[in-house]
Amino acid sequence: MSKLKSLTEADLVEGIRQEDDAVMSKVYKMYYPVIEHFIITNGGLAEEAKDIYQEAFIVLYENLQQSTFELTCKIKTYLYSVSRRLWLKRFNFKVKYQAELKDSEEYILFDEDNTIEKAVAEEMKFNIMEDALNKLGEPCRTILIDFYINDFNMVQIAEKMGYTNADNAKTQKYKCLMRLKKLVGNEQVMPNSENYT
Repeated sequence: MSKLKSLTEADLVEGIRQEDDAVMSKVYKMYYPVIEHFIITNGGLAEEAKDIYQEAFIVLYENLQQSTFELTCKIKTYLYSVSRRLWLKRFNFKVKYQAELKDSEEYILFDEDNTIEKAVAEEMKFNIMEDALNKLGEPCRTILIDFYINDFNMVQIAEKMGYTNADNAKTQKYKCLMRLKKLVGNEQVMPNSENYT
């Protein structure tokens, strides 16, 4: 944990690029309170803040996998900006109302170009993923949510689900991930299973 505390902004960006579980979890948890505060301050609920933040994090993650993408601001600023934009889009605010948003952080305005199209595409991916998880059923839904969202390790999942050991839980998680990929029908929506074992 002490090693994570000493990571620079560049280290965090590279960690997300490399799909480092510990770094991604740290970044995810570190900036969520800022987004929750923004959403709640602007008429939303905590659950809506969680949804928006997940979508924004997916946008960041997917963009950082693109070799042509360069993050020109801090991670926090980017996540805040995407979350702000997604919140506006979700509730169909008109441009004239944007000034009424109560901002607590610095943000960047995106041009109406590929950046926004990518954000919308990522929002669609998130919705596809959510639908697929619901169709997947149990125990797979719980296993994948606990691992990727609730940050459980294989030992914890094995204990919760009643598997004899962590290896059996890992095997089941892999099978569930493969089933989910088939349901989604597009592996680009999914995290790389080899890096999440």
